[in-house]
Amino acid sequence: MFWDIFCRVIDNHGDAGVCWRVAAELGARGERVRLWMDDPSPLRWMAPQGAPGVAVVPWTEPAPDLEPGEVVVEAFGCDPPDAFVARMAAAPRRPAWLNLEYLSAEAYVERSHGLPSPVMHGPAQGFTKHFFYPGFTARTGGLLREQDLAARRAGFDRTAWLRRHGIADDGAQVLSLFCYEPPALPQLLQQLAGGSRTTHLLVTAGRAAAAVRAVGGRSGGRLQLHELPLLSQREYDHLLWSCDLNFVRGEDSFVRGLLAGVPSVWQIYPQQDEAHHAKLDAFLRWLQPPADLRAFFLAWNGVTGEPLPALDVPAWAPAARRALDQAQALPELATELLRFAAGRARI
Repeated sequence: MFWDIFCRVIDNHGDAGVCWRVAAELGARGERVRLWMDDPSPLRWMAPQGAPGVAVVPWTEPAPDLEPGEVVVEAFGCDPPDAFVARMAAAPRRPAWLNLEYLSAEAYVERSHGLPSPVMHGPAQGFTKHFFYPGFTARTGGLLREQDLAARRAGFDRTAWLRRHGIADDGAQVLSLFCYEPPALPQLLQQLAGGSRTTHLLVTAGRAAAAVRAVGGRSGGRLQLHELPLLSQREYDHLLWSCDLNFVRGEDSFVRGLLAGVPSVWQIYPQQDEAHHAKLDAFLRWLQPPADLRAFFLAWNGVTGEPLPALDVPAWAPAARRALDQAQALPELATELLRFAAGRARI
């Protein structure tokens, strides 16, 4: 099928990252995709080689005058341009219209996945959109897992990757840091510097590196800081696979952390009304982590105000392996999108 995916970039890693992964995986399965982005600049470093079957369309005002494909996906509730919607309404056969929603383990996801949303006004009055929810149960859209992911992971050389980035695979603990500005960051750096084991902390470019600099973070004691350049999505996967524990954030890196099969600590996107607390709690119920890992999640996200518990990577590894097994048993997002859209396109 021919897909139009619309993406407005709010957090350039998360929104662009999710939409690009979906578009690239659909393209890898023989679909044709136009990815409309109001800010395509993150793709210059996130996906510098592009992807077969995927064309990026700058979402300008006025929008490019293009005929709709068979499937229209608005990511995270961004409405396509009115002129494009009018062309959808005038098409001889109505495109399937999906609203790809945010990932959550909350109960409403199962209830809402696949539900119709009648359009009551505007040029598409009388159309029906459908909600499509990623999620953590068999009755959701599941999680995206590329068809070549297992083979890539099996052929990965951790030592060689670390060496290319100037880090010796010398038996030290290796952690990655991709975060916003967690208030507990100084505690983490102090804990690592005073630990009993040397730690290489690999800090991602952008907000994470700026946050570390803002709190005066530097190498010292048992802590060795390494600032990384901007990484493509594939290279970010390699970073996760090279580490013993990963600090992840938002949605895209959160899923990739689960699929890495090693412990990860998620900083959820903070919301002013603290709605993210319920979202975090729902995920922790799915994860069923040890008590100290759960406490670490809550402290890292500022939910409890308690000090960070001590990191215990070996003790947390079984929960990470169990989470990977659970994630791999879920529906696969691109497969479910194809199935759902094909069903709607035939109506």
